[in-house]
Amino acid sequence: MSGVSLRGVVKRYGETTAVDAVDLDVAPGEFLAVLGPSGCGKTTLLRLVAGFESPDAGEITLGGRVVASPRGVVPPEERRAGVVFQSYALWPHMSVARNVGYALEIAGQTAAERERRVDAALSLVGLAGFGARAPNALSGGQRQRVALARCLAMSPDVLLLDEPLANLDAHLRAAMIEEFRAAHARTGLTTIYITHDQAEAMALATRVAVMFDGRIVQAATPADLYREPRDTRVGGFIGRGAIVPATILGPGRVEVLGRVVAARMPAGARPGPAQLCLRPEDLEPTATDADDAVRVRVHRCLYRGGGYELDVVPIAAVTPRLRLDSRTPVAEGGTLAVCILDGWALPD
Repeated sequence: MSGVSLRGVVKRYGETTAVDAVDLDVAPGEFLAVLGPSGCGKTTLLRLVAGFESPDAGEITLGGRVVASPRGVVPPEERRAGVVFQSYALWPHMSVARNVGYALEIAGQTAAERERRVDAALSLVGLAGFGARAPNALSGGQRQRVALARCLAMSPDVLLLDEPLANLDAHLRAAMIEEFRAAHARTGLTTIYITHDQAEAMALATRVAVMFDGRIVQAATPADLYREPRDTRVGGFIGRGAIVPATILGPGRVEVLGRVVAARMPAGARPGPAQLCLRPEDLEPTATDADDAVRVRVHRCLYRGGGYELDVVPIAAVTPRLRLDSRTPVAEGGTLAVCILDGWALPD
């Protein structure tokens, strides 16, 4: 297994800096998701690792070998990196087995060795016995698995996946998330997975790198990213929460929306202005006469299967909408009281 390392990597297109001084390490065997909004530079980052683009500055290392630097660039075919695109890129006139084994054929592998590796790759993705079929006879999820098998057949050191589930419906995406998890567990390949979908990133990756404006803002485990975002951009982007102005009063105590509540905060946080990241589970409907209750007006009530999602606005404050979950519906335009159970305070 090979790790991946980027040091000060920059990629510009004219006046636009798509990747801006990125430092990132991916450990051997790690599954890293790069998550960010459209246009943040995450696909360009993958193309730089794959060798389809050359950096304007910085150094990229695969398995301890420098593959891109000011001194030169190693071509894609010599990097032992397999790439799966969202478009599948399967040849319609070839069978599944021929699609999977075509690169092996070009590389001069014997027919017996090609057959062995194609069969092994199809088994890894749950498509044993599908080799004779045509791609157009498969579902979208099956075609995506053929694309994955094609990469695995080449025995790459690093697997790169660029929005591979973007073209699938919700049911197929859920099934393919399990397929990718299983494939990673079986192969242990170092994997970089590009996505704008938080659910995919959180479900698949051992670590998630959040990218904005060409920079990696935070790289952490899904749990740490969700509960302890580094700044308000990450806190507002991840999850279904809200960022609310607050004041840190002391260790574990903040004032927010006119109430003093308990909250978590970075070590060494000092009293003063802050922003409080509140997730839906940090808020709970309560009795209207509770001392710590915040009165809110319900802007929207959506049924989410087994419960309701409420968008609410504090009556006595100008603040972003808050979101919480409820077991019972509440009329839109109505009011209720909520208490703040927890939150993550970020000093200004």
